[in-house]
Amino acid sequence: MKILYIHQYFRTPEEGGAIRSYYLAKGMVDNGIEVEMITSHNKPTEEVKVIEGIKVHYLPVFYTNDLGFSKRIFAFYKFMRLVKNKARAINSIDLVYATSTPLTIGLSALKIKKELGIPFYFEVRDLWPEAPVQLGIIKNRFIKSYLERLEKKVYKEAEKIIALSPGIKAQIELRQPNKQIEVIPNMSDVDFFTPEPKNPELEDFFDVKNKMVISYFGAIGAANHLEYLLAAANASLKANLPLLFFIIGEGSQTEKLRYLVTHFDLTNVRFVKFQNKHNLKRLLNVTDAAYVSFAKKPVLETNSPNKFFDALASGKLIITNTKGWVKDICEKDNCGFYYDPNKPQDFVSKIQQFLERKEYLHSFQANSRMVGETQFSRRAQVERLMRVMET
Repeated sequence: MKILYIHQYFRTPEEGGAIRSYYLAKGMVDNGIEVEMITSHNKPTEEVKVIEGIKVHYLPVFYTNDLGFSKRIFAFYKFMRLVKNKARAINSIDLVYATSTPLTIGLSALKIKKELGIPFYFEVRDLWPEAPVQLGIIKNRFIKSYLERLEKKVYKEAEKIIALSPGIKAQIELRQPNKQIEVIPNMSDVDFFTPEPKNPELEDFFDVKNKMVISYFGAIGAANHLEYLLAAANASLKANLPLLFFIIGEGSQTEKLRYLVTHFDLTNVRFVKFQNKHNLKRLLNVTDAAYVSFAKKPVLETNSPNKFFDALASGKLIITNTKGWVKDICEKDNCGFYYDPNKPQDFVSKIQQFLERKEYLHSFQANSRMVGETQFSRRAQVERLMRVMET
């Protein structure tokens, strides 16, 4: 079997970021499937590389997290056009595996199906256009209507749909009740990320001795609303708690957050630039808890955030300010807690029990690792995908 895998933001562990597609594509290759990946990069010309048996076509489409709305739309449609042309040049494709976002990836798959007669699976990472609509990014009712029609058509024409969370599956079922939808969550890389004692040299290097370190790592965008983290940090300062907050990543809201940290003199907040997987592991060594943050919008409660799964693998206490699937796992498996982000004092009262009782913290951390191993291991997700492809 030969699969054309389309993901505009394909990344490897060395590059960092969301690397789900790397592991799924590698899993396909390990199971005897030929995979050609179409993605993009910020270079002016196309490149082709073979990475762990995956033939990767890098198309020249400039994109960064801090682009404005119109420039993002331009990048999405440029990639869509180039994908269609590239697909024509690749022979003997049996199946297209298209992963969103953006939703225009689905339009690429539709065009390939129509022109070349190749069926496609559509993987839904975020609900579009509902997410940008609820965030106020898409306001024009004509654009919204067009994207909703496109969403419906992509779901209808897909051979199968892969949802990253039960909440995403439930929402798609409302739109396409008779469609086969499989849930394959993001994965905990329990082989790479492992619980380990804090390294005294790293504690000195990051200057975190005698502090509980709470780290946010990932995109720093409007959807993440890290003002909630800053409010929790401010409340912690006022309560004189020995906490240190790391914000690790990059995005459109970085400069705004830096200004707020300076303006409110939040001496317990530090920014760290975007890290690849290996450097992130060093930061996680000195981290006690991982902070999962989203804006207070219903659609974001369905998310399956990468940072959550890496934190589980590393055995970290999970702190989430969002209701939904992540909150349910935290409470059911005693690996973390939810607090009301509009009440920073709620954060203070809940974190204090972990400061005062180290054994309590360690038990939650152990539970995190157990959840990662038993429910979300990389091997288990690849096996799920192989079963979906065989049926």
